[in-house]
Amino acid sequence: MGEHSRVYPPDLQPLLQSNLAALTDIDFVHESEVTIVRDSDADEWLKQSVIRRLGERHRERRAPYVRQLEAVEERIRALAA
Repeated sequence: MGEHSRVYPPDLQPLLQSNLAALTDIDFVHESEVTIVRDSDADEWLKQSVIRRLGERHRERRAPYVRQLEAVEERIRALAA
């Protein structure tokens, strides 16, 4: 195997893939929503307020997936030790 090859235990691979897919979807939706707000005709102060709220919601939606990935990373480190 090459130095950069990664082999995860069978139960971790689907978990990693599903978490990364969920994060990708969340990020895509967030960027799309921010673009819609930025391109709107609303006043700048309102745009900034909505973008801040979208950012808060984005962080809240990502948090559980990030925590799961951190837990998986810890498992991988423990297996490699």
